[in-house]
Amino acid sequence: MGMVSSNGSKKNYKISRKSRVKKKNLAQIRLRQFSIVVFLFVLGVCLLSLYKMIFLPRIVLEGESVVEVPYLGKYKEDGYLSSYQGKDITSKVKVKGKVNYKKIGEYTITYEVSYHGRKSSKTRVIKVVDNKKPKITFTGDNKKLYVCPNTKYLFDDYQAVDDYDGDITNKVKVDEEENRMRYEVKDSSGNKTVKYRKVFYKDIEGPKLTLDDSLTVMLVVGDEFKDSTYQVEDNCSSAKDIKVTISGKVDTSKAGEYERVYKAKDKYGNVTKVVQKISVMEPSKQGVIYLTFDDGPRSGTTDIILNVLKEKGVKATFFVTNSGPDDLIKRAYDEGHSIGLHTASHDYSVVYKSVDSYFNDLKAVSDRVYRITGEKSMLIRFPGGSSNTISKRYSVGIMSTLTKEVLNRGYRYYDWNVDSRDAEGGKFSADEIASFVTSNLSHDRVNMVLMHDIKVTTKDAIGKIIDYGKANGYRFEAITNYTDMVTQRVNN
Repeated sequence: MGMVSSNGSKKNYKISRKSRVKKKNLAQIRLRQFSIVVFLFVLGVCLLSLYKMIFLPRIVLEGESVVEVPYLGKYKEDGYLSSYQGKDITSKVKVKGKVNYKKIGEYTITYEVSYHGRKSSKTRVIKVVDNKKPKITFTGDNKKLYVCPNTKYLFDDYQAVDDYDGDITNKVKVDEEENRMRYEVKDSSGNKTVKYRKVFYKDIEGPKLTLDDSLTVMLVVGDEFKDSTYQVEDNCSSAKDIKVTISGKVDTSKAGEYERVYKAKDKYGNVTKVVQKISVMEPSKQGVIYLTFDDGPRSGTTDIILNVLKEKGVKATFFVTNSGPDDLIKRAYDEGHSIGLHTASHDYSVVYKSVDSYFNDLKAVSDRVYRITGEKSMLIRFPGGSSNTISKRYSVGIMSTLTKEVLNRGYRYYDWNVDSRDAEGGKFSADEIASFVTSNLSHDRVNMVLMHDIKVTTKDAIGKIIDYGKANGYRFEAITNYTDMVTQRVNN
């Protein structure tokens, strides 16, 4: 076996020790070098900062440097300050950059200042984000869902809309969980909405019943009445499974208001009812004179006209407004005259602005008449008559709509076929007004006479008209709910 020399071992040990010392010294040198580099870097940063503080303008942004703004919202500037060696130069800062609030993304606002040839700038990032959840709406009950028995849910009664993405109905996920439906939708920004509805396999909806004729039918005594044909459909039943019954009596031999009730019943017992109103009017009374007065009442004229009517034993019709004293309307009603509705305001721009505007005006004068007389009047005269064209300035086609809608609501409207011309600016005397009326009377028709009880000449002409009528075999009557309408051609 070989032997190792002790001198060799000592030599190797010395070499190993020198190597370790050398490595240690090298590490120390590198550490010192790194420390020097770090020191120099920090010193450089400090010197740069010091340079900027001393020699460059300074900009300080108030608020956050990164700001989130909701889609379609608006960023409100938090403010900024600028100075140079202690002097305020904020007014010299120029702000650049635009934010498109209609598009999600990041936008940079730059703040720049220049002073004595030295420039500085800072930036703020505006993030336009969509953080609003989409909406899920239902065409029916938003808490309960009814599905026809023995059928499947068709997934067609909901809509999902997002402020940013628009209609995202096609992204809705629908799942049935035991006795409820779960609706989930996410927009492109990850905002999620979940809604639930209890589901019932039951038909609670009545059939749809549509009459082929109008819901308001006007007949004259002696006319023949026939039931309307109709159409039916149902969400859960076929047409052959729907039973329709008709009830209600109509007597066309007698003037009056009648109803025919149509009922449709589906196989699950749901019923829909449609009521048709039939007005049987009195036959036209040839040779009858209906004296009608618009625009009143007015003290000094209406009261005198009432005196003459009372003295002559004649009944007339007053289409009133919201002007004048209540007591004259009450007197006319108490003395047996008919009170009709003309207009509350008599302002064409208000009355004929829209259908709703017309009925709001009509309701105002109707409420007045009901308050005074205790009776709801259903007699109407349109301002300017149904043939007026001035309404076209405010709503094209409105008279075509109104003449039908007032009938649907149970009113009767009356135009005229004899014009006294008393409204033509006082051009004619009482004798001329009386002549305009008497020369246009006829025994072969109804005579619906237009007059205005606010005119001075009318109060003086009315006695002459009545005397002529009586002397020539005419009768005078007031309009009732069953007086056959006298109407003109609609021109709008």
